Amino acid sequence: MRNLAAALALAVSLLSLPAHGTAEAAEKKDFSVCWSIYAGWMPWGYMQDSGLLKKWADKYGLTIEAVQINDYVESINQYTAGQYDGCAMTNMDALSIPAGGGVDTTALIVGDYSNGNDGIVLKGKDKLEDIAGQNVNLVELSVSHYLLARGLETVGLAEKDVTVVNTSDADMVAAYQTSDVTSVVTWNPLLSTITAMPDANEVFDSSKIPGEILDLMVVNTKTLKDNPDFGKALTGAWYEMMALMQSDTPEGKEALESMAKASGTDLDGFKAQLATTAMFYDPAKAVELTKSEKLPETMTFVANFLFDHGILGQGAPSADFVGIEYPDGKTTGDTGNVQLRYDPAYMEMAAGKKL
Repeated sequence: MRNLAAALALAVSLLSLPAHGTAEAAEKKDFSVCWSIYAGWMPWGYMQDSGLLKKWADKYGLTIEAVQINDYVESINQYTAGQYDGCAMTNMDALSIPAGGGVDTTALIVGDYSNGNDGIVLKGKDKLEDIAGQNVNLVELSVSHYLLARGLETVGLAEKDVTVVNTSDADMVAAYQTSDVTSVVTWNPLLSTITAMPDANEVFDSSKIPGEILDLMVVNTKTLKDNPDFGKALTGAWYEMMALMQSDTPEGKEALESMAKASGTDLDGFKAQLATTAMFYDPAKAVELTKSEKLPETMTFVANFLFDHGILGQGAPSADFVGIEYPDGKTTGDTGNVQLRYDPAYMEMAAGKKL
């Protein structure tokens, strides 16, 4: 799942790569992107299997393959090392790993944001303030960790007021059932399983910080610049898929059922996951978020979190170590080290039906 953020050791190892160490910038015809299991990224698998991605690649005379990688961290690792031209990842991981490692990366598609898929659960307590002094089990250095930090801020607390216990997502449900675990931060479907247990109270979730945990398709900036048709084909296929998912048609239902099965659930279970995933079915809505004043604020929160936890980049002197570029030339961070770019141009083409 997309919340399995990179451990510090992985981030540091990737920093040994040369700057811009992904696919060479040159005009070419064959491309590949990678993705991992998560509600908002299941469309990539269906687009690959159904031929929808091929349809759009053919339109531009290209070959594009969307490859599923079971390990989320490994998918980012391989993209950063240049094995893929694009990868589905969160905004936090895009900043910390490829961008932090010197690989100039562009957020081509802002697909969705977590709108309740991630949450903080207390056992026997029903207010977030009650978390003070507790051990909190979560996947350390993941967006669960980020959600905890943001949640604590809302009630005047900080990480020093709790003790983080690094816990694998595979062990989270079993851990919560033990008597010595009183607080967890996790994501769906684990979150739904835990909140259904006795004395479990969800006291904060990602819907309280809308638009902060973003799920993206990022691509190598140099590759995109030299091959704009690659961006057009990916974006065109994505938004045709979004229209299919929203259509009340047999084909739309078939697509949802296929994605549900591929993600290990049934249609109702998949729809429940989508209900807490704010999908940008309309490209104009994704463009609006990308151009909003809030996005630079969000990325500043993210950069500060990464720097405070030592995972913004090897030897990063401050939270401004990596520059981030937004529409209209606005930047945050170091303008001399811009490595992450939010470019809505292709989503705008989709909104204007110009692909």
